[in-house]
Amino acid sequence: MVLLSAGRDCLIAGDTCSSDETCSPRLRTLRQCVAGNGSMKLGPGARSQCANAISALLSSPLHGCQCRRGMKREKNCLSIYWTVNRCLDAAKACNVDDVCQKLRTEYVSTCIKPSTKSGLCNRSRCNKALRRFFDRVPPEYTHELLFCPCSDMACSERRRQTIVPSCSYEGEDKPSCLSQMRICKADYVCRSRLAQFQYDCQPEVQSATGCKQGNYATCLIAYTGLIGSPITPNYVDNSTSNVSPWCSCSASGNLKDQCTEFLEYFTNNVCLSESKLLYFIRSLFYCMSHQPSVHRRWAEDQTVSLPLSNDRTFQKSPRLSLVACVLTLHLSRTRTYF
Repeated sequence: MVLLSAGRDCLIAGDTCSSDETCSPRLRTLRQCVAGNGSMKLGPGARSQCANAISALLSSPLHGCQCRRGMKREKNCLSIYWTVNRCLDAAKACNVDDVCQKLRTEYVSTCIKPSTKSGLCNRSRCNKALRRFFDRVPPEYTHELLFCPCSDMACSERRRQTIVPSCSYEGEDKPSCLSQMRICKADYVCRSRLAQFQYDCQPEVQSATGCKQGNYATCLIAYTGLIGSPITPNYVDNSTSNVSPWCSCSASGNLKDQCTEFLEYFTNNVCLSESKLLYFIRSLFYCMSHQPSVHRRWAEDQTVSLPLSNDRTFQKSPRLSLVACVLTLHLSRTRTYF
């Protein structure tokens, strides 16, 4: 890793963000997002404000910064670098865990291997390997790979390619969502997982999480449970929120409403989209509340009371998360609290 210029130094980038009149207010907004019921003070638009703050920080001077081997405070610099490049960090974390690395290598090699007869991949074997990965690897690894935030096309494309969509997801033509749903319901496992997804990710606009059941973590687990099934969802572009199974409602005839209702559980579901956002925010709080000295004092000073509840995803994960640790490392140097 090479330091290109002083302006690209991750430590300097942190200082720049703190003193920038656009970046600095985003830090203050983010404080409200993670400080107990602080988001309530932001009013009814809290969710969008939090999302905008996150998006802005990923596009701040912190993004694109670099470090030099042996530089002063190299550890701090690298911590900043890897947390703003979270998708790369997620892949690295998986690679140092034996089970995650083994099963990820297994499904990738299975999904890219062409059949000797057709020259195409074996989708059935690919999906089976994918199901084994998402069923056996803990959420703290799978969620980081699937839901890491991105601010550039390269990162977004890496995230979209996580499930090797050329084999597991895409096809020449999109089939009817109704036919895919029928295929799913004819399979005991897929039918059960679809029902679980529709229950755990049932939207409720009035809920704080956007979910009727009030638990975003179970929604994300239910979502990943569909990967490797006939209705495997994936990112349809390089955005954060646009996900869908590979199917269409264009030829659903008089069952268009039924088809659209199914498809919109993925494409227009406040519970699913907010679950991904809340995953980020909860990760952020976890990072701050589990850091020594200045970070713990920050939490105490701000009377943060956001509970970790029963979301084992965050109770088990020992790693730092997302821009949170960028900001807290930066704050420990500048002493400028947000």
